Amino acid sequence: MSRSRQESVSDDGSRSAYPQMPPEEPPARERPRPDRPSPTRASSPAVGRALTVLETLVAENDGMTLTTLARRTGIPLATCAAIVNTLEERGYAARRVVGRSHFWRATFRLYGLGAQLVRKADVSTVARDEMRALADRLTMPVHIGMLTGSSVVYVAKEAGDAFIQFNTYLGKVSPFDLTALGRAIAAYLPEDELAPLLSQLTTGSGPNAHAPDPAAFLRDLEKVRQDGYAVEDEEEQADIGCVAAPFFDNEGRVAGAVGVTGFARDLHGDRLRQVVDGVLEVAGQVSMRLGHRSGQAD
Repeated sequence: MSRSRQESVSDDGSRSAYPQMPPEEPPARERPRPDRPSPTRASSPAVGRALTVLETLVAENDGMTLTTLARRTGIPLATCAAIVNTLEERGYAARRVVGRSHFWRATFRLYGLGAQLVRKADVSTVARDEMRALADRLTMPVHIGMLTGSSVVYVAKEAGDAFIQFNTYLGKVSPFDLTALGRAIAAYLPEDELAPLLSQLTTGSGPNAHAPDPAAFLRDLEKVRQDGYAVEDEEEQADIGCVAAPFFDNEGRVAGAVGVTGFARDLHGDRLRQVVDGVLEVAGQVSMRLGHRSGQAD
């Protein structure tokens, strides 16, 4: 019975032929008592389904019909219809009509939320003056990057208008292993957090790029720990290099990295030493303001 009703929902999200459904989950009769803790935190299946639909739409390049969306997610067609209609009302999804078919896709509203989060991140403001001073001194852009999954997100940048503008904008996402920022962070991750990342190594497009090699990458990270900073030299892309140093939070955990990007030809000799000294100095200041104590295990 429920199967035939689900198939009556059209790809445009219309539910005119669909009867009013009862709530999927009755409200709890009472709130959990503080003296009787639950062994696990309660979760919301409805929210989980909505996030699954949204994540599936984000991953799709050309949009998809409700039928395809339901099949891809394993969520009933009628539930998918209700979710995408709500997402459309809130601006997170839009439809493209081709004949009688409706193709759904995610919108850039999510990007807007992400940009707001980046702007509000405390770590992006704790050393803004120092970052700006270093950018002025080196005439190179200075960034703060943080690890998200197997990627590095650029959450802060300081560079004057006169500088050559490298493609390192706020919110940029790069594979962690192709950037000095990512390597500086990865070198100080606990083993259980680093291990899963070793299966996600990538190959850049620069002339010094090489095939993923977990053993070689671990050796690179050992050198980063010995030096206290990481260098990326024309691996992610041609002509560009980066130097980065990690910073730590009040518990001694690596929290991100400060990096400088420039032309690879400029990151040698005395110039490289100036850049290294600069990122180490700013990274130390960020660590201090995050509550990290000198000599604390990191």
